[in-house]
Amino acid sequence: MKRIFLMGLLITATSFLWAQKIDAVINVSEVTRIETALASDDMRGRRTFTPDIDKAADFIAAEFKKAGLQPMKNGGSFRQEFAMVRTKFISAAAQFDGNNIEQKNIIAVTSQPQLKIDNNSGYEKVFIKAGANLQTEARKLIRSNKNLLVLVDKSFTNSFGNLARLKSSMFKTNTNVVFVLADTDPAAWSIEAVHEITEQKMANVVGMIPGKSRKDEYVVFSGHYDHLGVGKPINGDSIYNGANDDAAGTTAVIMLAKYFAAAKNNERTVVFAAFTAEEIGGFGSQYFSRQLDPEKVMAMFNIEMIGTESKWGKNSAYITGYEKTDMGELLAKDLQGTEFTFYPDPYPTQQLFYRSDNATLARLGVPAHTISTSKMDVEPHYHKLTDHVETLDLDNMTMVIKAIALSSKSILAGKATPSRVKVEELR
Repeated sequence: MKRIFLMGLLITATSFLWAQKIDAVINVSEVTRIETALASDDMRGRRTFTPDIDKAADFIAAEFKKAGLQPMKNGGSFRQEFAMVRTKFISAAAQFDGNNIEQKNIIAVTSQPQLKIDNNSGYEKVFIKAGANLQTEARKLIRSNKNLLVLVDKSFTNSFGNLARLKSSMFKTNTNVVFVLADTDPAAWSIEAVHEITEQKMANVVGMIPGKSRKDEYVVFSGHYDHLGVGKPINGDSIYNGANDDAAGTTAVIMLAKYFAAAKNNERTVVFAAFTAEEIGGFGSQYFSRQLDPEKVMAMFNIEMIGTESKWGKNSAYITGYEKTDMGELLAKDLQGTEFTFYPDPYPTQQLFYRSDNATLARLGVPAHTISTSKMDVEPHYHKLTDHVETLDLDNMTMVIKAIALSSKSILAGKATPSRVKVEELR
């Protein structure tokens, strides 16, 4: 069988057309241009809640538009804007069938400064019964985007107060979920809650290519574009450029968007997401995860820190949570005949599977993994001012991006579907 050599990858003849398109679109020159722009001093470290990250978002959106992507919503913007709300509890009161409920037994998860509702407000009444996983059930109900009165069994008296943590990092929403610790099912009820609300606005950048025969099945390519911003000067440098963390992953997402938009052969819908706020809690990916039905997300390729060689050298990267699905095995099949290898995460004690933007969707059962080359035990520039473009191997980084493109071929075509993450194992 005839073989050709392409940037360190030996591609079989059956992949000849793919190889041609990859070489034309994903090349070192273009990777260097995008990486250099994202990690430039002009972006001032892309810190969340600063004008600098807005400049980065505008750059990414322009690249998505140039590639020919569509916004997630027809006629909308590539900026997926949302707001976090910080709540300071002031007071709460409730009556069930004329009987007062103690304030400590009321927790209102709301974005409204003053909430006043009763049994005529159209709220759905649901129950968390004894023996359930309180936190898990509560999180599901909050994600439902419904107005709910949740009656919590009194067997949870000792742990009920922990539900207040759900208010520590909330997205602004028009729906409210009120939890009440009670042993009755009231016919008549009324609840009031007062909070001091502070809003903080932010935005992901998201584009898509609609699928052909499987439009309602999604494959996500993602990376986070925020970093640490500007800090105390050391040797005259104060900007945390974040070239590897994670301008490298964001560059990969943009390059893959350009490639798949040019290839025009995806049966499943492909979504490209640049997440904000990974460095301060993963809020961008959390919000994004609420915009899609997780059952319809077939796979997530999160890309983080691919600018340096892995511990195995060139032609290699690792997949976090490799053992949790068969996605790594499927990717390896599409890479047969090449010199590239995906390995399991060699740093299991660092819990990398839970530390990046894949974790939110993985906890919902999605085969969502992070691809990386970072030597986390000895990476010299991680979260340091020295994380500059000059420290990256851009030739190798280009090769990693090409390998991701090749390895996803069967999944995008709908010929392969990774097994789901077993959610109960992640609780």
